[in-house]
Amino acid sequence: MKRCLIIAGGQIALGGYLLPIQQEPFDLVIAVDGGLKSADRLHFIPSHVVGDFDTVKPELLARYRKDENILFYTHCPEKDATDTELAMELAIEQGAEEIVILGGTGGRMDHTLANLQVMMKPLQAGIPCFMADACNRIRLLDHGMRFRRKDCFGTYISLIPLTEKVENVTLKGFKYPLHNYCLTIGNSLGISNELAEDTGEVCFTDGILICIESRDRE
Repeated sequence: MKRCLIIAGGQIALGGYLLPIQQEPFDLVIAVDGGLKSADRLHFIPSHVVGDFDTVKPELLARYRKDENILFYTHCPEKDATDTELAMELAIEQGAEEIVILGGTGGRMDHTLANLQVMMKPLQAGIPCFMADACNRIRLLDHGMRFRRKDCFGTYISLIPLTEKVENVTLKGFKYPLHNYCLTIGNSLGISNELAEDTGEVCFTDGILICIESRDRE
């Protein structure tokens, strides 16, 4: 499986959640503009660097430009897509079969929300993708999913409609179960659920959910 790590420009807190990501091999590591600083700090060697480079120090950029193995994609600051969206498109073009995003949160809220929207691209392409920070692992779902307690990122599992409604939501093995419920934008019913058993299952027939596995700050 061709795995890709995208390091975006949001702040990346240090913590145990990074260990499995740092220990797993990636075929592609795409640093997104100011995310190059985080890549450098976390000792990820990028294969590609994407951006308009308005948020990265020139001396850091110059150091990485000396490496002939790193491909640079320079874009105009005035454009119709964020640098992270361009990085996501590049990951898909390069044949990524799984995508992990760091630095997609921890900064401006408009960029965080845009990054959630950008995750539609791998979803539509059938590519597994999640975005992680110290408290959350976030993915988009267009079909059901099974959870195992031992594999969960944290205590809480929240399900938030990304589409106007998500039809026939059924939750099995959860503290707060549902049966054929229609989740709609504008209420908070799906927030902070928990597994009541060792395994749980989310099923639905139509729509897209934001699925957030979360834990409180250490």
